[in-house]
Amino acid sequence: MPKRNLLLVCLMPVICLVAWAARDRGAHGRRFGEVLTAIDRSYIEPVDEARLFHRAMDGVFAGLDEHSAYVTDRELDELDAALNQSFGGVGLQLSSDPRDGTIVVDEPVVASPAWRAGIQTGERITAVDGAAVQGRALRDVVALLRGRPDTPVTVELARASDDPEVITADDGRPLGSRTVVLTRELVRTESVLGDRRRDDGGWEWRLEGDEHVALVRIVSFGERTVAELDAALDAITAGSPPVAGLIVDLRGNPGGLLTAAVDVCDRFLDRGVIVSTRGRRPPQLGTGGAPVGPPGSERGSLEVRRATAGAVFADLPVAVLIDGLTASAGEIVAACLQDNGRSVTVGSRSFGKGTVQSLLPLADGRSLLKLTTSEYVRPSGEPIHRRPHHTDADRWGVSPDPAGSLTPMGESLERLLAWRRARDRAPRTDRGAVRSADDSNDPAAALPRHADPVLGRALVLLGAGAGDGETDGGSAPGFDADLTAPLVADPVR
Repeated sequence: MPKRNLLLVCLMPVICLVAWAARDRGAHGRRFGEVLTAIDRSYIEPVDEARLFHRAMDGVFAGLDEHSAYVTDRELDELDAALNQSFGGVGLQLSSDPRDGTIVVDEPVVASPAWRAGIQTGERITAVDGAAVQGRALRDVVALLRGRPDTPVTVELARASDDPEVITADDGRPLGSRTVVLTRELVRTESVLGDRRRDDGGWEWRLEGDEHVALVRIVSFGERTVAELDAALDAITAGSPPVAGLIVDLRGNPGGLLTAAVDVCDRFLDRGVIVSTRGRRPPQLGTGGAPVGPPGSERGSLEVRRATAGAVFADLPVAVLIDGLTASAGEIVAACLQDNGRSVTVGSRSFGKGTVQSLLPLADGRSLLKLTTSEYVRPSGEPIHRRPHHTDADRWGVSPDPAGSLTPMGESLERLLAWRRARDRAPRTDRGAVRSADDSNDPAAALPRHADPVLGRALVLLGAGAGDGETDGGSAPGFDADLTAPLVADPVR
């Protein structure tokens, strides 16, 4: 018998076995194809196949957790921009006015094309490349502004106004409107912020009124977060007077890259567990192919990530600020520093998102699957993830230390958010006088310890005292001796 025929004879049983093993999965695929074909041929109205497929994917993932999803090419671009901290565009942070749906400039990104063109907070975008944007969704307007670097885009702007009824000229254009031609660039977004912007767009890392304490706000965990943090810590070290306390603000941080969170923790620890992850163990099959093993045996073993030597500010007191929007990678950092006794935790209980999502590209190259593949475990062994059956009495997320529990609400929270937005806005010479701490009309003028009650509580726990620049009993800043002693919260109005 020829060798080729002998090889075919040997391979045929293997091929048959593979086909037999995949028969059920193939049957489901054929059945799904039959359904789509029947709808396409027989439904009373024509149906867009792509839309139908996406709806089907919605149904598939509805049976999984809320963090797993089918990701299309457009959503993939947004995900890449968030994790890579860069995108092709003009650098405008936008919002939609709830009164009339107009697109409002919240703030241009520092050093971006929009920044250099002098586009200001409050201006309204009326058209992009000649196409009116009134009534269009915010994400659609963002898509019009984004694009390949070195390509032009024309933006029409109306003057900033609190009145939705903007007066128009004879040609129908709003008075005070202007047209700006911008060239798209690779715009880089920041994930590590300080106390307030400087005139040049950089950050002041020392707290105004409490210069011996530094503030580092980490708003997300992306590709450049660790490098940004290192630069911030270097600047803090080089400043004077010598820093005596550090506040790491993770409020509102939705998460990001696990590797970035681990590296951030490693900056503050010389040793100890940072976080553990646990995935799914390959199933053990018994006779007939049925899974065997006791309940819970499908869980894999823990993969432990540990700190390495070389901590920054090894002996410096640290306070971590959290709230109900601190999630995922933000919770990893907060839990790590809390469990290792490296920080005092201040604020309110975190979100409770303790699962890892893996991105699995599909063959078309334009979409992928975002699947939950493992979960985080705190250094203490406690879970972070809040499951559907969990109540407030269960152990999940990260809770503040008893002395640090404080949740601003209502008008107090609104004032805090307005104050923070104002301090994040760089004072520009073309916007009038630079803000002054004595200017009562400037929302950014209030000192941090007075404007932000959670940050003020952190200063007290760090031993910075209750008055401007005072220390607790005249001692050097440091942790209070008894962090379990409750403090009287500032009144919330």
